[in-house]
Amino acid sequence: MSRPRVSVIILTWNGRKFLGECLDSLTAQTFRDFETILVDNGSTDGTVGFVRESYPWVRLVALPENTGFAGGNNRGLAEAGGEFIVTLNNDTRVVPEFLEELVAPALADSRIGMVAAKMRNYFQPERIDAAGLKIGANGLGYNIGVGETDAGQHDGAGVFGPCGGAALYRRTMLDEIGFFDPDFFAYYEDFDLAWRGRLAGWGCAAAPPAVVYHVHSATSGEWSAFKVYQTHRNKWFVIIKDWPFEILMRRLPEVLAFDAAALLLAVLKGRGGAAARARLDVLKGLKRLLEKRSAVQPRRKLSVEEIEELFSPHEGAVRTFCRKLGRQ
Repeated sequence: MSRPRVSVIILTWNGRKFLGECLDSLTAQTFRDFETILVDNGSTDGTVGFVRESYPWVRLVALPENTGFAGGNNRGLAEAGGEFIVTLNNDTRVVPEFLEELVAPALADSRIGMVAAKMRNYFQPERIDAAGLKIGANGLGYNIGVGETDAGQHDGAGVFGPCGGAALYRRTMLDEIGFFDPDFFAYYEDFDLAWRGRLAGWGCAAAPPAVVYHVHSATSGEWSAFKVYQTHRNKWFVIIKDWPFEILMRRLPEVLAFDAAALLLAVLKGRGGAAARARLDVLKGLKRLLEKRSAVQPRRKLSVEEIEELFSPHEGAVRTFCRKLGRQ
């Protein structure tokens, strides 16, 4: 049997109610040279039986416990045979051209290691969830265009990396730098992977016609203690692990200012405990992070100037905090 060109990995945890529409949309793809691997992260809602009965063409990997977004996708990669790996959230519906449009930039340029789909809000399909990832001037990862009405304003813009909820990764790149870091568990693991890929000299392309309709934060909730803990901890994982020293020193004042604002916002949202615990756990894991850093930095092929060019302008820590505070 010949190897498929694309392996689609879908991770789910108690997401049975979303899976039918997601898997049905894959059956309508114009690009046919693909396999689908569904990794169930220890669901208790009948997902495994549902998939086995209703979607026998899906390769099911049933895990006994929740290993997180990173761990689950890594398990899927071990089953995948494709030249390209596509990660797809379970709470999505994709257009028929999704895979065809994702693959096209990677086929056109062998140095493209990542391709970003365009994610739109499931309930407000005219609004963008993510058109890829960018680095703000404070160094944090942001979804491009989130909440904006999609008028194609970001279609020609460069992207730092793809949002892992709908992304293509070249297998050759993953063989070189690794896949998701399981220590992240959930959130920012795609940003970390994008950093490692870009540092190693791989490029990222956007595929705006590869549209995905996404139920935003369907699994964890927008302001859940879980999400606050994971995001506040994992942003520091990225900074410590992936940033060249020169950039860290240059941008540290703004990073610290933004972090203080983010901590205060979490307190006002009633999530101060989760945010504080996140920072304590960063300190506890510092030795391990520095060991990982020593593996990442020697692969760097970009100069400090080239890395600085990957950063996007950002409005700054204080203004961001005030804007978010106004949404309470």
